[in-house]
Amino acid sequence: QVQLVESGGGLVQAEGSLRLSCAASGRTVSMYAIGWFRQAPEKEREFVAVIRRSGGKDYADFVKGRFTISRDNAKNTINLQMNSLKPEDTAVYFCAATSAWYSTESQDYTYWGQGTQVTVSS
Repeated sequence: QVQLVESGGGLVQAEGSLRLSCAASGRTVSMYAIGWFRQAPEKEREFVAVIRRSGGKDYADFVKGRFTISRDNAKNTINLQMNSLKPEDTAVYFCAATSAWYSTESQDYTYWGQGTQVTVSS
C-alpha cells in the first residue's frame, strides 16, 4: 500500500498562489491515479484534479486555467500548483490514490493523506 502526506497549505490573499505537495511512500506514485480533493466547512468533499498513471490530467471546471497538477517521479511526489486563488478555494485539501485507471469520485480512492488547510483571504 501507499502512504500519502500533504504539505504546502497556508494563508494567502486572493489572487495569490500556493503549491501543494503530496509525498508518497511505500509504493511508486506512478502505479496509481492520484487525485486532489477538497472539503470546505459544512460542505461535501469535492474533486479538484487528477493525474492518471499515464500522466493524463483532468480538472474540475472551477479550477481549470488556475490549478495545475503534476507528478515528480524522481521525488515520488504529486504537486498541485494553485494560482489566482479565490476566497471560495478555502478548504482542506487532500491527495488520494486509486488503483482505478481514472476517477473523479472520492469513494473510488483507497488511500488518503491527512489533508492540508488552504485559507484564502479577500
